[in-house]
Amino acid sequence: MQEALRLARLGKGKTSPNPAVGAVVASKGVVVGRGFHTWANVKHAEVAALEEAGDAARGATVYVTLEPCSHQGRTGSCAESLIAAGVSRVVAAMEDPNPRVCGAGFRKLREAGVEVAIEEAARKEAERLNEAYAHYMRSGLPLVTVKAALTLDGKIAAPQDNIGWITSEVARANVQLVRHESDSILTGIGTVLEDDCLLTDRSGLERSRPLLRIVLDSQLRLPLKSKMVASARGDVLVVGTSAAPVERKRALEEHGVEVMLADGTQGRTDARLVLEELARRRYLSLMVEAGALVNWTFLDGMLADKVLFYYAPKILGGLKSLPVAGGAGRQRRLDAILLDRLELHTISTNEFAVEAYLAKGARQSAGAR
Repeated sequence: MQEALRLARLGKGKTSPNPAVGAVVASKGVVVGRGFHTWANVKHAEVAALEEAGDAARGATVYVTLEPCSHQGRTGSCAESLIAAGVSRVVAAMEDPNPRVCGAGFRKLREAGVEVAIEEAARKEAERLNEAYAHYMRSGLPLVTVKAALTLDGKIAAPQDNIGWITSEVARANVQLVRHESDSILTGIGTVLEDDCLLTDRSGLERSRPLLRIVLDSQLRLPLKSKMVASARGDVLVVGTSAAPVERKRALEEHGVEVMLADGTQGRTDARLVLEELARRRYLSLMVEAGALVNWTFLDGMLADKVLFYYAPKILGGLKSLPVAGGAGRQRRLDAILLDRLELHTISTNEFAVEAYLAKGARQSAGAR
């Protein structure tokens, strides 16, 4: 199973909107077939592993990181392929959360006389591997991660000159790997006007589809000469409101930028409508790399699912330096947004990252009993 998980990781960033899956065929204690899925290669992991195994698959055990599919999609049913190959046993790391599968693959295998088992020890790692896919299947929305680079005192920007980086080159390279595993990335117009950012995936690794770059821009102020517009190749979506000048919308579209109108309250864009549109397009994950106000919009509205904060050994101090989350904030300590499943990751010398999930199932008052 560990080999199957290793194979599945080879597909990271190359399978969306499908999950990353690895499969191993073992016969008499010897591995006779290996496979993993990528969107471009079409074949699912189980089919690729069975093809490599050939006749040796008959009577063999197949280890797979996700329940074999039971329906016809771009390819045939993997459960049926396993049955046709004559395997005797299938060991999976987890059940597929896709409602179209969700136990049906296991049931089809058992009905054909194939022994089925779930390796509980591998479930957590398999769930983490396809975290965005599982979240999308269970919630109907993309997994939203608020990412930020911070000083130790929680600041993301100085009040005046912001030339230079908060974190090191090593940390920034790590961020590119996170971007690579994301389907889409979002920022606010303020960040674009300040930094003229690209928000591209610069990992150099193969993707199943381009990283969709999104800008919340209620008045459609995105400059036509900005790097983002100049580099648009069907991968830039600007979200404005119906109050924005029609000529600005037309100009952006003429430069290859897609414009979506999502009216919210007080003349602002509605971020939830953006998530619903991403879900409709089967984008499984969204990375928010923005300023304090946009960060707070996603955190306060519980639209974010997790945070990924990179901390550098620096202190800005002052009351005018921007915090990671601005807006009105919570007015009482008892009302603070709660996080759980917190993990610390060493990034480089003196740098670390905090990864944690918003505790949406819990009462948000820390004082509640």
